[in-house]
Order: sequence, then C-alpha cells, then structure tokens
Amino acid sequence: MDEFPDVKGFSKRNLEQIRRWYLFYNSGSQIAKQPATQLLNIPWWHNVVVVQKCKTVEKALFYVQKTIENNWSRSVLIHQIDSNLFARTGKAITNFENTLAQPQSDLAREIIKDPYNFDFLTLTQSYNERELENGLIDHIAKFLLELGAGFAYLGRQVPLQVGERDFSLDLLFYHTRLHCYVVIELKVVDFEPEHAGKLNFYITTIDEQLRTESDKPTIGLLLCKGKDKVVAEYALKDIHKPIGVSEYQLTQMLPDELKTSLPSIEEIEAELENGEQ
Repeated sequence: MDEFPDVKGFSKRNLEQIRRWYLFYNSGSQIAKQPATQLLNIPWWHNVVVVQKCKTVEKALFYVQKTIENNWSRSVLIHQIDSNLFARTGKAITNFENTLAQPQSDLAREIIKDPYNFDFLTLTQSYNERELENGLIDHIAKFLLELGAGFAYLGRQVPLQVGERDFSLDLLFYHTRLHCYVVIELKVVDFEPEHAGKLNFYITTIDEQLRTESDKPTIGLLLCKGKDKVVAEYALKDIHKPIGVSEYQLTQMLPDELKTSLPSIEEIEAELENGEQ
C-alpha cells in the first residue's frame, strides 16, 4: 500500500476477510438488495464473526440487525449465534394474532423464543419449580440476556389478592419496548391445558390491578419442560389474553445423590461472610 502510507488495516489476513465478506453478500446479488449502511453499522470484526459463522445471507442479516438493535459486544454476538437465536426467535406457540392489535402482535411474537436455553443452570435431575426459579434469579444477568433486550425484572413470587384469597405469580417483568407487563410461569413438567387457564387468571389480575392507561395489554409466557404442539394450540385457541408457550433446555444436570452434598447459595454466602470477619 505504498500509495496510501497512512492507511492501516490492510494486512494480508484483513484483505482476505474483506474479500470473503464481499463475496458472501455478493452471492446472488444479495448485497445489492441490502443497504450497505446496515452492514457498516456494526464493528468490522463483528462482521467477520457473522460471515464466518453464518451459512446464509438471511441468517447473517438477522444477526447484523440484532447487533444494531441491542448493541451487542462481539462475545455476546458469538454466544447468540452459537445458541442458534435465529432458529428460536418467533417460533413459540402463541395466540398473539387473535389477542393483540397490530403491530403489537408481531412485535410480541418476535420477543418470544422457543426453546429457551438455560445452559447456565446446574440442577439435579429431580429439580422442582422453586429450584428452577431460584437458579434463574441467582443468574439474573444471564437470564435477562437469554430473554432478550427490553425485559426489566420486577419481582418473583409476586403477591396478588383477589377477593378473599391470596395468590403469587412466579416472575414478573416489564418490557420497555412493548410497554407492557410480562408474566412468566415456570413448569418443570410438560404443558397441560390447565396451565394456560391459571396464567390467564394472573394476566387478568395484573391488567386489573397494575396496568395503567399508558400500558399495553399484559402478556403471559409459559416456560415448560416440553409440550405437545397441537395440545398447546387448542388450549390457547379460545383464551382472550395474549399467551405464549415455550420449552426450555437444560444442559448441566447433576445426579440426585449429589444434591445433599453440595452447599446451598445461602451456605456459601454465610461462609464468605464468616471469612471476612
């Protein structure tokens, strides 16, 4: 580069990456169909990662757009690609089309994934709902990353009083882009139709007791160990509150016999406190 002595970044490796980037998007004249500014609105090495890890232009542009929207670092971008976010986004079973007006229904469908990847949790094989909930809250930063941009955590086991009875919902969030409350119920079993009825009740209660005129309709999300797609679709068909049903995946499981031998979070915190005294 004798003609441009002050210009840097044109090493042999970088030139090869530039050529690969150009050829990837130029295949089938795809690059002409996309505004160049979109591709240039993320750092160069983000572009390199996208081209290296994505096999199609459609998939690559999805991650480029999500990086712009969420201001992902390169490590977060790599994590999202490796967790196959492209294949999981907007795949949950929902009734949003019939319960939410446009464009809220499309936006709501885009924030729901299926399945959710909770690979940051380590639970025993016979874990219960409270242990799952505790694990998610203990790793709230990773949980929020998996939920996606816009989710603001409000509380767990949120108390609700209806008539003379007391109830509590598992997790309550507010979505800053959809401007609505999001109720999440956790199930360590496969989806059953009665789960939707209970969540419908919680959504109605939040709409009546917390929602203001500036808030959009509350959305519910059931996170289940598994589901029969047809059963879930039938269960949501005549429910008039917006609900999505998704599965979650766990990859780190401990044998049940180790459960009692491992210290709890409370025991670890107590030991750390004693060590500081």
